Amino acid sequence: MPVKQRESKHIGSRHHEKRRGRRMNSRVPVRLEWDDEAGKRITSEAHTRVINPYGCMVVLSYSLDLEHRLALTNLAVETATSNAAVVVWKGNQRPDGWEYGIELVAPEMDFWGLDL
Repeated sequence: MPVKQRESKHIGSRHHEKRRGRRMNSRVPVRLEWDDEAGKRITSEAHTRVINPYGCMVVLSYSLDLEHRLALTNLAVETATSNAAVVVWKGNQRPDGWEYGIELVAPEMDFWGLDL
């Protein structure tokens, strides 16, 4: 059975991917954990700005590279569900930190505990 890949559109000199799933502005408490270059485990709690079934946007005071792997835990649900994730977008630096697009790796569709 063929697997459908995400479609990209070439507009000018930039590539734009078609979004998967509906986005929702939502402030969900999350914990992010990753290893720094020295192998030290870093943990940071934050709130999402936007969520969808496949990821979220968060603002962190740490500077992470694209493709950085991490664990994202949804602290709003009773069981504090965790999922592997990867940084897929780094936006602007804001007074409270950097904007990041985080993609969940093989997420459960009810990861956020909301009907998306």
